[in-house]
Amino acid sequence: QVQLVESGGGLVQPGGSLRLSCAAAGSVFGINVKGWYRQAPGKQRELVATITSIGNTNYADSVKGRFTISRDNAKNTVYLQMNSLKPEDTAVYYCNADWVVTRMTYWGQGTQVTVSS
Repeated sequence: QVQLVESGGGLVQPGGSLRLSCAAAGSVFGINVKGWYRQAPGKQRELVATITSIGNTNYADSVKGRFTISRDNAKNTVYLQMNSLKPEDTAVYYCNADWVVTRMTYWGQGTQVTVSS
């Protein structure tokens, strides 16, 4: 069973920073943590950033230049460094991963990010 553990969310003022982490729990072979999505109240879930196993990245236009996604393959962990946060970044942030055994995509439980003064 794949379990993704997210951490790092919280309340921050506009212009502030947060760092999210997503780790695959346990030592399950073949899990590839891929990236971050977010869902604001009343809106659909949207892509924030993704990263391949070799480090190629992709960002939503709304976060380019402010967010940086990175990974530590040894820890099977993906990070999202969020700088210059805006109120419109407020959402629940989810990470996802693929598992080669089932060829399915799995999601974390989500972590709340609130940007407010």
